[in-house]
Amino acid sequence: AFCRGRVVRVPKGPLIRVVGTEVVIPCSVSDYDGPSEQNFDWEFSRETDFLRIVSTWDSTFTSEEYQKRVGRGDIKLRRSSNDAVELVIRNIQPADQGKYKCSTPSTDATVQGNYDAEVQVKVISDGLLVSGSKARSSTSLKLSEGDSFKLRCSAITTSPEHTHLHVTWQIKSGLSWQDILSLTHEGKFQPGPGYEERYRNGDIRLDTGANDTYQLSVSQASSVDGGVYRCLVSEWVRGADSSWQKIQEKSVEIASVSIQRTDVVISTSNLSVTERDSLDLTCKITTDRSGVFQAEVTWYFSESPDDTLSDAQVLLSMDHDSVVSDSTLISLSHVDRNSYRLLVRDVDVEDSGYYFCQAAVWVPLHNGSWHKVVERTSAPVSVVVTALEPDYEVFLNASKTPKFSDDPTELECRITNVQDTEANIRFTVSWYYRRHLRSDDVVTKELLATMDADWTLLLGDRSRERTQNGEIIFSKKAVDTFTLRIQWTSESDRGDYFCVISAWSRHRNNSWIKSKDVTSAPVSILWATQDYTLTVEAVKLKPFFVAGHTFEMTCKVSSKNIKTPRYSVLITAEKPLTDQSNPNGTTRIISLNQDSVVRLEDWTDQTRVDGVVLEKVQENEFRYRMYQTQISDAGLYRCVVTAWSPGGGGMWREAVNGLSNPIQIDFQTSGPVFNVSVYSDNLTIYQGELADLLCIITTDGMALDPDDMAFDVSWFAVRSFALDREPVLLASVDRRGIVTQSRRNGSSDLSLERISPLEFRLRVHGCEDHDFGNHYCVVTPWVRSATGVWQREPDIKAKPIFLSVKMDVLNAFKYPLLIGIGLATVIGLLSCLIGYCSSRWCCKKEVQETRRERRRLMSMEMD
Repeated sequence: AFCRGRVVRVPKGPLIRVVGTEVVIPCSVSDYDGPSEQNFDWEFSRETDFLRIVSTWDSTFTSEEYQKRVGRGDIKLRRSSNDAVELVIRNIQPADQGKYKCSTPSTDATVQGNYDAEVQVKVISDGLLVSGSKARSSTSLKLSEGDSFKLRCSAITTSPEHTHLHVTWQIKSGLSWQDILSLTHEGKFQPGPGYEERYRNGDIRLDTGANDTYQLSVSQASSVDGGVYRCLVSEWVRGADSSWQKIQEKSVEIASVSIQRTDVVISTSNLSVTERDSLDLTCKITTDRSGVFQAEVTWYFSESPDDTLSDAQVLLSMDHDSVVSDSTLISLSHVDRNSYRLLVRDVDVEDSGYYFCQAAVWVPLHNGSWHKVVERTSAPVSVVVTALEPDYEVFLNASKTPKFSDDPTELECRITNVQDTEANIRFTVSWYYRRHLRSDDVVTKELLATMDADWTLLLGDRSRERTQNGEIIFSKKAVDTFTLRIQWTSESDRGDYFCVISAWSRHRNNSWIKSKDVTSAPVSILWATQDYTLTVEAVKLKPFFVAGHTFEMTCKVSSKNIKTPRYSVLITAEKPLTDQSNPNGTTRIISLNQDSVVRLEDWTDQTRVDGVVLEKVQENEFRYRMYQTQISDAGLYRCVVTAWSPGGGGMWREAVNGLSNPIQIDFQTSGPVFNVSVYSDNLTIYQGELADLLCIITTDGMALDPDDMAFDVSWFAVRSFALDREPVLLASVDRRGIVTQSRRNGSSDLSLERISPLEFRLRVHGCEDHDFGNHYCVVTPWVRSATGVWQREPDIKAKPIFLSVKMDVLNAFKYPLLIGIGLATVIGLLSCLIGYCSSRWCCKKEVQETRRERRRLMSMEMD
């Protein structure tokens, strides 16, 4: 097992071969050193001496006895790999019986293993005889599809050795032979590729009979069974290694079989018939079968040529006993031996589609029963049924056209010149709208409404809501007249209208099928229009007044080309940009709609809820009053007027808008000028400390008594360095001294107080890190006039100051450090105490020491 050396191998002998056949003897070498491609020498011996036959590397190696056979190619070497060759001997003879030795020249560094091997070859006589039935030559068989046939061949061997036969039936329908069924040398049946199912069903059998015959039986023959049949017999022998070896093979052609195909066709090609006519189709079976047979025919109908039999509809069928299934309008008759006629009476449009027939041929058996031998389906035939279209015309007329907007519109769609109509024809209408354009642009049509075969009205998206509200009415006045009425025609209804009359035909199953559509000429709905004109003029009734007096102005409206208009009025004010209450500049104050309903818009002064009044003086004149005017009311006042015209269903439709000229309110006063600033002693605060912020108000100009001044003060904070966030209201105090604070999330607290007539202080108690940011105050001054009326001045915003909140590191870590040192000291002392107690009482051991005598050493002189 641990040794390694060159090994030369040949098959284990003896090798039994038949005279006249080709012999192939392989030889291989393994476990060698040197180049990968090895050389081989073959020698032959009948008794003792070996004759040299052929070599792979020496052309002069061949002995004189074998030079002619080697030259003719009867003996040659065929290399299969670098380390293996095959000795091929054609037409082996009895003289070639003997020992064959294969040897390899050494390429190893040391001599190890075997360098040659021998095999015995035994040549026996040819005893295999293969022939057809009764030793006849090949015959021709002409059969019909579905028939059965049998073929026989004889195979016998007289070999002196114990050999087995392998019989295979083959068919050749093209260029190559194909295996049908085999009886192997091991006694097993083996069907060829594609014949497994037929072998399991028993349609193909291989039987052995007397006189060494082998019979092939084929039932239910089909077109694929046509071709040349042969019997292929090979002779096998078991070798010395117990493996089977094929020693020779012979074949004989038995018969040429042709199968006549049975076809099913419909005699009529694609055709077209008119509605109410009859459809006549004939199914023909093409076969050369001369014996007794019966046909089973089934007619099918499908809407698509690709439908399978399971998807198609069965029209009528006739079995092989000529029993026809029942049908009212469809009949099936047997015309002659191979023709079957289908007749469909009173065809309808629904009968358009594809028709095909399926035929099966039945033949009688010996026991009196019937057997189905073949079944075929014809190609589908396309049948088109042309509907009988009625002849009629459609006329669209506008019985009512609008002259103005909101006038009614009525269209009549009439059916005229009706011809060739039957009682089973019904008419419906579809209404369409197309917007009118002066250019050549293509505009798609919009469906207004349509009727189905049951006269059910289906609304389009454009008219659904207006039809449900009763603004559009669809009706049928007579059998041939349909109407469309728009109760109130609007600008969006301008355009082209047309109707489509559809004819519906009733079919055998009482269903209605649309057969024809006729479209009317379009009718344009247009009227002469002029642009709406609206003019608004504002007039100030009192040219001069002072703060505290009543401001009054009127708005006069005039319009053109608007039918019975009504007006809605809105009073707006454009405040100066310095007014902080409205950064956008325009304020909506009060409005009055077309139904004279007054509404306060953006008027937010709760102390003057009744301070503004808007009333209708005349149909086209409105008056606005503002009582107890204040300095903050300065600005430009306008009237925004909207004209409304009556629409459909009592609704009002907006026609046009107008804007008046501005009326200015400007107070000329020499009163004081207020300034506001924010101050703090310390802008850097540590957490937990108190922050003081002062809002200081100063006055310039005329001095006022402190009792004649009051202030609304609001404090704001922006939590950023660059003022890029929304301000947050902290607290506010009004002129009556009522303090309002916003809700806070932190633990810090706020207080706001008035410390002098012109100073307000904001305190932040227990500052936290989220209290940082830009802080400022907004002051609204109130000044009492000589008449005793308080006037509100514009808001004043102070310049913000930045408050920073820092953390006191010493105070923040003082208590944690003290607590940590204290805990560490206590734990250290406790550890020492536990260690001392454990060593003192818990782990103490009693040690018994041996007592030693205390003797003095004696001097050496006394020893």
